Amino acid sequence: MEFKELTIKGSFEVTLKPLSDDRGFFMRTFDDKIFETMGLSKKWVQENHSRSEQKGIIRGLHFQLPPFSETKMVRCIKGEILDVFVDIRNGSETFGKWDSVILSEDNKKMVLIPRGFAHGFCTLSDVSEVVYKVDNYYAPDYEKGILWNDLDIDINWPVLKPILSNKDSINLSFADFIKHYNGINV
Repeated sequence: MEFKELTIKGSFEVTLKPLSDDRGFFMRTFDDKIFETMGLSKKWVQENHSRSEQKGIIRGLHFQLPPFSETKMVRCIKGEILDVFVDIRNGSETFGKWDSVILSEDNKKMVLIPRGFAHGFCTLSDVSEVVYKVDNYYAPDYEKGILWNDLDIDINWPVLKPILSNKDSINLSFADFIKHYNGINV
C-alpha cells in the first residue's frame, strides 16, 4: 500500500498494490499494522456497499453530527467514481474547501476521509459499486447533508444535471449548515 496525504490535512489517497499472474490478482485492502505505522489506526465498525446503475448519479454530500461523526475509507470495486469530500471541521484552516479523487476498479485506489467532512461521489460509469468502511455507527437522527451544487463550496462536478435522490435534492445550503452548526467539532 502506498499512502499520499491530499491537499486537505488528514485525508489520504491509498494506492493498493495487486500481485497479478495469469489467474488474476490478489491484493490486501486493509492491514491494521500498516495503517498504525502511518498514524491512521481506526477501529472500523461497519462496512457498506453501494451500487449505482447509471452514469451521472451524485450521492451526497453526507455527514453525521457528533457524537456520530465518521471516518470513511472508500473504494470503488466496479466502474469509476469521482469521490468528493468537503472539510466542515470547526476551526480548520481548510474549512469549506473540497478535494476529490477518482476511484475505480482499474486504478485500485482508496480514499481515507477523517471525521468532520461531508462526503459524496458522482458515478462516471454506467454501473459502479462502492465499498466503504466507517469508524462509527449509522445514526439516522444525526445524519445531515449539504447541497451538491452549493455555490459557496463550488465543487467542479463532471455533470450539470445529475440524478439525485429526493433527500439529496433538499440538503442544507452551506450557509444554513454554518448558521445551524458552525462546523463539526472533532
